[in-house]
Amino acid sequence: MLGGFQNIGKIPELKKRIFFTLIMLAVYRLGCHIPTPGIDGAALSAFFSERQGTLFGLFDMFSGGALSQMSVMALGIMPYISASIILQLLTVVIPYLEKLKKEGEQGRKKITQYTRYGTVILSIIQGFGIAIGLERMSGPGGSLIVPIPGWGFRILAVITLTAGTSFLMWLGEQITERGIGNGISLIIFAGIVAGFPAAVVNTFRLMGTGEITPFFMAIVVALMIAVVGVIVFVERGQRRIPVQYAKRVVGRRMYGGQSTHLPLKVNTAGVIPPIFASSIIMFPATIANFLDAKAFPWLEIVVRFLSPGHVVYTLIFVVFIIFFCYFYTAVQFNPVDVADNMKKYGGFIPGIRPGKNTAEYIDRVLTRITFTGAIYVSAVCVLPQILIYQLNVPFYFGGTALLIVVGVAMDTSNQIEAHMLTRHYEGFMKKGLGRVR
Repeated sequence: MLGGFQNIGKIPELKKRIFFTLIMLAVYRLGCHIPTPGIDGAALSAFFSERQGTLFGLFDMFSGGALSQMSVMALGIMPYISASIILQLLTVVIPYLEKLKKEGEQGRKKITQYTRYGTVILSIIQGFGIAIGLERMSGPGGSLIVPIPGWGFRILAVITLTAGTSFLMWLGEQITERGIGNGISLIIFAGIVAGFPAAVVNTFRLMGTGEITPFFMAIVVALMIAVVGVIVFVERGQRRIPVQYAKRVVGRRMYGGQSTHLPLKVNTAGVIPPIFASSIIMFPATIANFLDAKAFPWLEIVVRFLSPGHVVYTLIFVVFIIFFCYFYTAVQFNPVDVADNMKKYGGFIPGIRPGKNTAEYIDRVLTRITFTGAIYVSAVCVLPQILIYQLNVPFYFGGTALLIVVGVAMDTSNQIEAHMLTRHYEGFMKKGLGRVR
């Protein structure tokens, strides 16, 4: 494996791409520390420290701490992700978008253009909402987060936050085009891992004071390694359906006749289900921060039951994840279209009649493996609650953040591997990164 890393330096183009990616990520992290004008940073930091279990804490994690500092990149890349998800969902109900999706490269460029417009619109809406909300917020001591509220602050905040998100969107596209890996995913990856050094330092501090024993820490580290291994194994897992193509004679040449397979991923939905589930289940706690608890006594009960660590929260969280795994898989993968394409090019699954029967068979297989993937995603996302609230582990491990970090790391390593193999060098492993069947 060390030899594989040494081979990276032997490929000038790959080395240049990696260096460009690192520079762009450094620019992103630098931008996370540039504050938005007109905000009291100390009062804002104290406000966020009390709201880690709400949507504020979730979005702050994805923005790499930029939201809690209300920097120019406070919105992060989430408006772009939201716009992308909305466009994907609309392709199911709007025929024009569905037609664009099937037009290849030109259609993809048009959808990307619409996604950019949607990102700017969502950034303006979210930026205005945040500006209004900040004017009404105050720190624990009663100090105002926005000392001088008004339309001047609101317009400035909207322009600043929208420009920050637009710059991040451009930065991600530049990384994808001129760097290595998916730029948007790497920006989220960089935001999540930014808090890792502080967690390591805090853990060693607690070990030094005797609050954590070395034996307990060794068990936790072994568990972490095992969980990462399981995630890598399942994310590479596929159910390969054998497909046979009939022989066709075109002119004097014979085409087809080869055997291949249709790969169905165990976790087709990726990290979207836990993001949706977290957003919905944290919404009541977020609303409660803006309402008077004495005026709505029932709201306190709802917030208590929907707080991380409570058994009701865990059960609802798991149900939402399973639901969104099936929902988003249905949006991403259409068995009818796959069956029609196979029939069009003379392909068939041995023992299954082409057309409707093939679509039903693929849907049946996909339903079974999606259930396995949903249980796996639920287990990984519930893990932080067990570690923090049951075992008193002093740092966050698992959940959506871990799925994103491992998934992005795997995707980036695969792209580096592909560059190395095309230049006749061995990859990180001598036999390459194979697929699990």
